[in-house]
Amino acid sequence: MQTLAHWDGGPGPWILFFPLIWAAVAFGVVTVLRRTVRRGRGGPWRPMDTARPSGDSPIAILGRRFATGEIDEDEYWRRLSVLDEQFGRTGKGGAA
Repeated sequence: MQTLAHWDGGPGPWILFFPLIWAAVAFGVVTVLRRTVRRGRGGPWRPMDTARPSGDSPIAILGRRFATGEIDEDEYWRRLSVLDEQFGRTGKGGAA
């Protein structure tokens, strides 16, 4: 009786590595596809200090500037009231 470990004429023990090879290939394909899909949404390799997307609203930019300390609270509320009048932000009351 021939077994997998029998070297004269049988496939040999290396045949057991085929499932591992196919698993590695499948893992590689899934990884490449996931990274390619993420690239459109700014994947993990995108530098953090790049310019923000142009779709950010002025209110969101103002909020980020306040959160990072670029502007103080008084300036934040003053600018927010102007933006409320200009863009008609909904869901919050006017602040003066």
